[in-house]
Amino acid sequence: MEKINYKNLDLDLFYEKLDNGLEIFVLPKNNVNNIYVTFTTKYGSNIIEFEKNNQKIKVPLGIAHFLEHKMFEQEDGLDIFNFYSERGADCNANTNYTKTTYLFSGPSFLEENLNLLLDYVQSPYFTDENVEKEKGIIIQEIKMYQDMPSTVMYDKILENTFKNHPMKYPIIGTINSVNSITKEDLYTCYNAFYHPSNMFVVVTGNIEAEEVINIIKENQMNKQFKERKKIKIKKYEEPKETAKQSDEIKLNVSIPKCVIAYKIKLEKNIKNLFYLLTLFDCKFSSTSDFVNNLIDEEIINDSLGIDFDNSTDYLIMFIIGETTKPNILLEKIKAEMTNLEIDEKDFLRKKKTLLSSIIYMTENIFSLNHNIINDVVKYGKFNDDKYNDIKNLNYKDFNKLIKNIDFNNYTTLIINPKNNLK
Repeated sequence: MEKINYKNLDLDLFYEKLDNGLEIFVLPKNNVNNIYVTFTTKYGSNIIEFEKNNQKIKVPLGIAHFLEHKMFEQEDGLDIFNFYSERGADCNANTNYTKTTYLFSGPSFLEENLNLLLDYVQSPYFTDENVEKEKGIIIQEIKMYQDMPSTVMYDKILENTFKNHPMKYPIIGTINSVNSITKEDLYTCYNAFYHPSNMFVVVTGNIEAEEVINIIKENQMNKQFKERKKIKIKKYEEPKETAKQSDEIKLNVSIPKCVIAYKIKLEKNIKNLFYLLTLFDCKFSSTSDFVNNLIDEEIINDSLGIDFDNSTDYLIMFIIGETTKPNILLEKIKAEMTNLEIDEKDFLRKKKTLLSSIIYMTENIFSLNHNIINDVVKYGKFNDDKYNDIKNLNYKDFNKLIKNIDFNNYTTLIINPKNNLK
């Protein structure tokens, strides 16, 4: 067991890698009365083509999410949700573009709850009958999402951003792709990506590291896993240009919405991400002159939304607004991005905010857990020095990076109310 100190944050992380390849991260926080456990596979919706044993495999869209659903069905009929509820715990799972995570949180029954988490995720049970039944459930979920403007907006803007990469497809898949999924497809993907060597456990909260690691070791020692064959995941040649520069759709919204997504190619590391977030925050946060001017001019009534995605080699920065003048708002945003100068005082103020957010994160076992997951999935390793990464950000390097980025690759989307779009 290796002890890793979070530099400058008075936290210790304990790490061990088992013989079967499973990685374990345990971060004790004994000043809380809860435990949060996640079990993650580095397999998300972006993986739809891969090579195994020199055989090329292409699977239907949405299969990672379908697998997430099916893992809760056990051959012995055990109700996973009821099991956790009876022990005062909540359980859930989620799938995104790069990973699938199974989780529970609760203050007690750690050994029972942890063993069940490992057992049900490592005990697939797929039949023709239960796969067919699940299709109906997921198709209803797709239809529900189709009535949610925020989900449709993100799916559409990503579709218009990427030309070749699977990021252009919805995580959940389509009705046609879900209908095409078979029991054999599920086992193919499960056996390829749910091997312990492609997975890791993160435990945060009121626990003892040695106890947690011993529980997991004993659980895994009683199981047999075939050696994982080498998997080659397809790489996609994605151009810097967006697939479509502008688009307009109509949905059930009362006020038009608009979004602009900047497609930015740069080396994927924490420093570059922090610099880009600082730029967009200075430009478009609720305290910026730009947003205050928009409110004064009655172009928006409230703040703009800022979001990002770094699941690929491109960093996608989103700016989202609600306005009766979407075209004017988008033009003003594009004009604002032609002037990349940020006052040094604003830069330093945002830097302090980032430092504060890192410190605040250390008090939240859920944020700490998600932070470890993000590091391992996105960057391939845990970063124990984010505090100094931010502390070492400087205005000169910020300007040098920003001046060398091409902000001309973007796509815009306007969502109008159905009864107003001509």
